Amino acid sequence: MAVMQQELTLGEAADQLARALPGHRVEILQGRLTVTPPPDGSHALSLSWLVVEFHAAGARKAGLRYVQGVGLWLPTLPEDFAIPDFSIVDKDFRDAHVTKNYYAPNVFRMVVEVTSSNWSDDLHVKVECYAQAGIPAYLIADRKHGEVLLYQDPADGKYPDPVRYKRGQTVPVPESVGVSLELAVDTLLDGDD
Repeated sequence: MAVMQQELTLGEAADQLARALPGHRVEILQGRLTVTPPPDGSHALSLSWLVVEFHAAGARKAGLRYVQGVGLWLPTLPEDFAIPDFSIVDKDFRDAHVTKNYYAPNVFRMVVEVTSSNWSDDLHVKVECYAQAGIPAYLIADRKHGEVLLYQDPADGKYPDPVRYKRGQTVPVPESVGVSLELAVDTLLDGDD
């Protein structure tokens, strides 16, 4: 009996993995397929806390929306996309739909990643991808190393060196985001109490 094999595109492989692994985050970064397991409790609490903080800071009244797990189309390679943990986007971000569940980078004001087992992608590959996409601010709650990094104002597809924040400090949300807010490093790393 002959077996027919069909080669899949990277996008098709990503779709199949996403269906086969519910709750996992499947992304294509710089032409590489990545899969991240579901978040742990502290990770989830950090993201929920961000919703509360941005709401209290008046993000909605400022014409912004805060979303979790919304796809960001990346201009690095044709099938590249990321799914940031948390994003601050323009109110009309849905008008910038590119394909599937991915939106154009120009509607993203800030993306936030809380590191998990794939912490290296957040600290390296995504820094490059988000800078090339022109994301104004990229905040990483680096649980592996116990610090928060803030990248901002990319130029020529690169971010300048990040500002690093340690436990006990607060991170000012950049003015380019559109709200005035200080985020506690400890809560970003550990989740809300």
